[in-house]
Amino acid sequence: MHGFEWILVWLVGAVALTALARRLKLPYPSLLAVGGGALAFVPNAPVYALNPELTLAIFVAPVLLDAAFDTSLRDLKRFWVPVMSLVVIAVGITTVAVAWLVHRMVPGMPWAAAIALGAIVAPPDAAAANAIVRQLRIPHRVVVILEGESLLNDATALLIYRLAVSAATGTAFTSASIAPQAFAMFASIAVGFVLSQLYVRAMARVTDVPSAIVLQFVGAFGVWILADEFGLSAIVTIVTFAITASRLAPARTPARLRLPSYAVWETVVFVLNALAFILIGLQVRPILNSLEAAERTHYLHVAGVVLATVIVVRIAWLFTYNRAAHLKNRFFGPGYWPGSFLPPLSGTTIVSWCGMRGIVTLAAAYALPTGFPYRELILLCGFSVVVGTLVLQGLTLRPLIRAFRLKADRTVDGEVRVAQEALAQVAIGILDGDRSPAAEVLREEFAVQRLEDITDGTESERDARNRLRSHIVAAQRQELLRLRDAAVIGDDAFHRVEQRLDWTEVNAR
Repeated sequence: MHGFEWILVWLVGAVALTALARRLKLPYPSLLAVGGGALAFVPNAPVYALNPELTLAIFVAPVLLDAAFDTSLRDLKRFWVPVMSLVVIAVGITTVAVAWLVHRMVPGMPWAAAIALGAIVAPPDAAAANAIVRQLRIPHRVVVILEGESLLNDATALLIYRLAVSAATGTAFTSASIAPQAFAMFASIAVGFVLSQLYVRAMARVTDVPSAIVLQFVGAFGVWILADEFGLSAIVTIVTFAITASRLAPARTPARLRLPSYAVWETVVFVLNALAFILIGLQVRPILNSLEAAERTHYLHVAGVVLATVIVVRIAWLFTYNRAAHLKNRFFGPGYWPGSFLPPLSGTTIVSWCGMRGIVTLAAAYALPTGFPYRELILLCGFSVVVGTLVLQGLTLRPLIRAFRLKADRTVDGEVRVAQEALAQVAIGILDGDRSPAAEVLREEFAVQRLEDITDGTESERDARNRLRSHIVAAQRQELLRLRDAAVIGDDAFHRVEQRLDWTEVNAR
């Protein structure tokens, strides 16, 4: 069987695993991880070679852009202290702990290679977190913290990763080399912001749906490659680019472009996750086959220790943070931190158990240059951590939430109702005083937020209703943008209501 035919078979298998995950109410990345692990033992399966320099761009850029586009700046600002404690401190402690343990177990591994391994397995993954927490009804603040952490911690981990890889491949590392990296982080924010402004304005001129979607992917890959070529942080640049675009694009992108593009992006993110597990799973088999029995046992032992370390360190840090917040509140008052909300043990336990690794870890491990010290061991450890966390934590997360009886706090649902009431007032204001048959029908439709198209009456009556409907939707869209920009509603509620307006607009036209 040729390589392309194998890929088709495996993609069909990924779709089947996803369908099984929906039926069993399990996170689909967990079953993809099981499938990827099984590929390591498939005899005569082909081994694909992918340019390591392109791996991060191909697999990480669109996934991060997709996650960052839906991120709520308002909610991130509200919970920035716990998010940043995970982004900086948890990633740093995990990296150091893994590097120290692996260096002790494999004395011949250079410190730079051990630190690179620690940085590879340190960050939980945005796609894995989204796929899991979106299926579970948990408090909105927990969702915000998990998604914010998984989106931003890649920048911290990959900065350490790049420094370690440079040191391991012969580039001298000194304290003076940190300053340019720090400057590059701030420059990445500025470049991402400027590129997003230019890109969104240019895309406003594109009206063809296939062309617009193609250019969206060109933009994602182009921003990443451009940042990488100029020595900037591609992660920070793409996240800044996406968050800025999410603020600008809704006012400039028509619904007939936005609806199909969302569907295409969701499909691409799924395919990239499936391909990442397939490619890394196929890399593991020749690694295991090339090792002697004793060495294979030793490598698997190291991989198991690394898996246990990343789980235990995250749990230890989060419970330390929880106790520190309670002690500070008890002896010094709430102050700015922890403020009016003290993290409960139940929420801390859930967040500590949501340390699933995913596509970023897989891509970073595969992106190590050929000939990198102990590259095979690092690949094996990275794959083991991803599969282990997705299976162990991903499959037990739902029972754990049920055991703590956590429930959704309906924060987003309440904001959706606020937005719907405000938009209904906009519609009533436009229809007030208009006694035409079209206005009479639309007055009831928009007052109760019904979205179905109306097909009764003559053609001219339908046209009159649709013209009036389009006028109302345009006014409501402006009000919805105002509510989000004023932080009355968050981006989750915004996107829910925006989708309803999009369907109404498309039906009207």
